[in-house]
Amino acid sequence: MEKMEGRNQTYIVEFILLGFGNDPDLQPLLFLLFLVIYILTVAGNSLIIALVVLDQHLHTPMYYLLGNLSCVETCYTSTFLPRLLVSLLTGDRAIPVKGCIVQLFIFGIVANTEALLLTAMSCDRYLAICQPLRYSALMNSRVCFQLAAGCWITSLLSCTAVNTFLFQLTFCGSNEIDHFFCDFSPMMKLSCGDTSTLQLVIFIVAAVGTFVPCLLTLASYGCIIVAILRIPSSTGRKKAFSTCSSHLIVLSIFYGTVITIYVVPTANTPNVIHKIISVIYTALTPLINPVIYCLRNKDIKDAARKVILKTGLFQKQS
Repeated sequence: MEKMEGRNQTYIVEFILLGFGNDPDLQPLLFLLFLVIYILTVAGNSLIIALVVLDQHLHTPMYYLLGNLSCVETCYTSTFLPRLLVSLLTGDRAIPVKGCIVQLFIFGIVANTEALLLTAMSCDRYLAICQPLRYSALMNSRVCFQLAAGCWITSLLSCTAVNTFLFQLTFCGSNEIDHFFCDFSPMMKLSCGDTSTLQLVIFIVAAVGTFVPCLLTLASYGCIIVAILRIPSSTGRKKAFSTCSSHLIVLSIFYGTVITIYVVPTANTPNVIHKIISVIYTALTPLINPVIYCLRNKDIKDAARKVILKTGLFQKQS
């Protein structure tokens, strides 16, 4: 490991991500598992993006936001899995300190953007169900574009503020991180400087970037549920609920795993449990989301069917 000597201590210039242990029999299986997850995740989310772009019937605010969410999920899983796959294949677990901070920076951007996009999607469903007569005026293409751009820009600015402090940290002592990616808590433990200001900034950004969107989402769906229960016919209630059921499932998975790993006290929880939960929200959630939307959304299924039929027709003609 390359090091740089200070006056009284040795500064770390690279970390070792311990990942999932050193069992030689387990590494090939893990490599194959995460490779399949990565390929399916990129393929599934790319399919949704392509359908939203190509099918005129999907050129609506809801599917425009869904396309952005699929883009976020692709970036999300690409932040971790390629580096993990290289580590499992070659056994090289070293990552430069600056590379670790960059990975954490991208992770923060996509995680915050996902939370904000889910909130925007819940607002879209609220307007569609609770304000149907004003929906076209309130949620037009310009407003939808501004919402999506605001999600990305807000996340970029907030994470840039955090990274300004991260790049000023120095690390000493042990350089081992018992995780498969760079996360805030393990890195803070290895810092040999004062992290109080950084922790305060992270707390503020996390509170604003996570709890505020979560509360807005809960408020939106509270209003949606009340509005659905007021619909007189059971058919109408079922149709209204079906338009937001996929989003509810995605919300439950996203916030359930994030709250479990970052909010619920886990001081006595084994590291292996932390890693398993982290795998759920960094690898499995981006994979599950396109499956949920494709299987439970009639418009997406119809668009996919059209693409398949056109492809089959083209093959027959050729």
